[in-house]
Amino acid sequence: MPAWAWGVLRRDYDLSGFGVRRIGVWGGRGVPVNRGDVAVGWRAGALLVAAVMAVPLLPAAPASAVHGAVPGDFNGDGYRDVVLPAPGANVAGRQGAGAVVVLFGSASGVSTTRRQTITQNTAGVPGTAEANDGFGGSTATADLNRDGYADLVVSSPYEDLPSGRDAGTVTVLWGGRNGLTTGTDLAPPSGARKYFGLDVAAISTGSGVKTQVVVSGYEASVQFGGPFTRSGTFGQSVEDRDTGSVGTVALGDFNGDTHPDPVAVTVRESGLSGGTVYINPTDRRPQSAGNGLIAAAGDLNGDGYGDLVVGDPDEPETTGGDGVMGGRVLVWYGSAQGIDQDAKPVQLTQNTSGVPGSSEKEDGFGSGLAVADLNSDSLADIVIGTPTEDTGKTNAGQVTVIPGRRTGALGSDAYSFTQDTASIPGGGESDDMFGTTVAVGDINKDGRPELFVSAADENNSTGAVWILPGSPRGATAAGSRMITAPSVGLTQQDSTLLGGNGLLGTV
Repeated sequence: MPAWAWGVLRRDYDLSGFGVRRIGVWGGRGVPVNRGDVAVGWRAGALLVAAVMAVPLLPAAPASAVHGAVPGDFNGDGYRDVVLPAPGANVAGRQGAGAVVVLFGSASGVSTTRRQTITQNTAGVPGTAEANDGFGGSTATADLNRDGYADLVVSSPYEDLPSGRDAGTVTVLWGGRNGLTTGTDLAPPSGARKYFGLDVAAISTGSGVKTQVVVSGYEASVQFGGPFTRSGTFGQSVEDRDTGSVGTVALGDFNGDTHPDPVAVTVRESGLSGGTVYINPTDRRPQSAGNGLIAAAGDLNGDGYGDLVVGDPDEPETTGGDGVMGGRVLVWYGSAQGIDQDAKPVQLTQNTSGVPGSSEKEDGFGSGLAVADLNSDSLADIVIGTPTEDTGKTNAGQVTVIPGRRTGALGSDAYSFTQDTASIPGGGESDDMFGTTVAVGDINKDGRPELFVSAADENNSTGAVWILPGSPRGATAAGSRMITAPSVGLTQQDSTLLGGNGLLGTV
């Protein structure tokens, strides 16, 4: 998002008389919605602020969606390749059309010169690059057709279609010997869509319906099941139009039956600090305790059952109300029976014993989220982005890793990084938003996964991504590197959003 847009959105206005709850970085950037209602996006809210406050507001590049893809081996050379979404990239003079840059992995890591840049103008990719499509808004990786090559799911949540403005599209880019060279679209069964592709998740744990893609949207979220083919066919699709506007999705096996369970989290709802959490949303039974804005899954305690982790970064609406000052992360543990609807989640904050820092207003703890094994102990760890953390400079940002544990409370041995951590290049500056998105993957096949951290507002919102090497103890700053938009051929002067902008700018 352009820096001038953040100048408007960072302020906290009381516009309740106009139907707007709060306009602020983590205080809620949209109209509150009740379950089943269609929400108004952040752009509408921002325009209303401009009108009321007489603040000039230029057309903004579209806000991107929630998740970024983990690395995947798209060309089958045995090394995973890095995915760098750039949903604000200009393409052929079309502002904010969006792009995805892939850096190919090797034994020595990645090189910015060995790359593939993909847009909707790339041969073999459906559609045409148009202004504010936001191609690369959300991305996910899985071998969907199980041919040995990873495939990349890419959303364009603001794509205009004959059916309406900002209808959104989701494209599968198919891996092969030459990388990602062809693509097909995944469309909702009824054709109904609004911001379709705000978030995507994908997993392949076996044939048939054990391979899935889930897509969020305002009018409908859709669960696609295999088998998938390069021609664009798939085994089945289940459309959910009854759950309120879904902002983020995830997949995890919470009962150990080897079949992925979909998770849907709605956009912000009135009275909550975030949105409502649904496991298997077509059951229409939300979790009775806890809420948030971003979800991920993994086995934190090594019992063989996936655990659900949800980031809830917003401030409580009222003192003593739902949510925690500075943000929180919630954990529901899986079991042979799955996760009970009434299960009370474990709450983690910056005030949790062992977690670095302290909870402060508008830190945004939990706004970036990934769950993966960083220290190769067969336990998933929680990686938490806190992009509006003040680290001596306002909204410079921080990333915290909370290791998984077989027994005992989570929080012990947690560690954190900022741009001012020794050996991390770049240096922290106000409003960089380090920790906007986070991802984990082993790109040099040494068995020690790398940690990827983005900062959406770095360098006039062109964005940047840091690669932190793996070590036997987890991610380390030693030997880390910073990738900027110009270094991968994206030379516009602002709003590229390399790495994506996660929850920044969502409702």
